[in-house]
Amino acid sequence: MTKAKPAKKSASKKPAAKNAVAKKSAGKKPTAKNAPGKKKAAPTATTIARPAYWLFKSEPDVFSFDDLKKKGKKGEEWDGVRNYLARNNMRAMELGELGFFYHSNLGLEVVGICEVCKLVHPDSTTDDERWECVDVRAVCELPKPVKLTDVKANPKLEKMSLVTSMRLSVQPVLANEWEEVCRMGGLDPKKLRR
Repeated sequence: MTKAKPAKKSASKKPAAKNAVAKKSAGKKPTAKNAPGKKKAAPTATTIARPAYWLFKSEPDVFSFDDLKKKGKKGEEWDGVRNYLARNNMRAMELGELGFFYHSNLGLEVVGICEVCKLVHPDSTTDDERWECVDVRAVCELPKPVKLTDVKANPKLEKMSLVTSMRLSVQPVLANEWEEVCRMGGLDPKKLRR
């Protein structure tokens, strides 16, 4: 692939945009919201919890969990992601974090556990600098694959991203969701290294 050429910038557009903003605000009277020197309200004390685990989706006829196992300790680049939220999820990952390996389209089931073995880096399948990925390696298979229908039927998992954001290829998984899916798959999550 070749890099897309950057669009040419028009020197006349910038001043026009500034003038338009200046004209819009020129007739406004200062209010509590737009008064000069008015500071924005401090954010509330609510903290967004960082996900404890992840879920990686792959079509098994393209790249299956068996394919990942064959890659050994080196693992494989989780390339080809072209969704900003999925990419941002990979940017948030830390080395050694665990994730479910989910077979999408064919199978529709969680089949194994993988771990992040290389932090986010440019995706080698494109020259577009926006796209990055991590590398993952196989940890173990689930003794019993967990079907999407079973996940959807479990009230403990009704808010899981796999249910609410089914199309997202790299998803966060909360600790309680992780434990429940592991339990459903016949795996003790405490025995997994973290």
